[in-house]
Amino acid sequence: MSHFQQVTKDINSKLAEFQKRMPETMKGFGQMASVSKKDSALDAKTKELIATAIAIAARCEGCLGFHAKACVKLGVNREEFESMLEVAMYMGGGPSVMTAAEAMNAYEEFGGESL
Repeated sequence: MSHFQQVTKDINSKLAEFQKRMPETMKGFGQMASVSKKDSALDAKTKELIATAIAIAARCEGCLGFHAKACVKLGVNREEFESMLEVAMYMGGGPSVMTAAEAMNAYEEFGGESL
């Protein structure tokens, strides 16, 4: 299993515990996530690219995994992913360049186009 696949698996395990121990909190978070992902003025693919850029800025490894996986599932191609990385790197500077490389690793691990 690749790094980001393991990261998301481990986090999912902990989230299942949260679901049992904090059901109302997790229900509220799940509802917010569900509503925010629906197509509206922005389509789901664009929203996932935004979420990935925020994950880069926040340097959230788990977020990188989950959102890169969602990008692949939604059909984000490498050019689109790289375009998002450019904006994330511009906005976040050097540390975001490092995290953008991690995001690309996650994208490729989940089946996104590789070079």
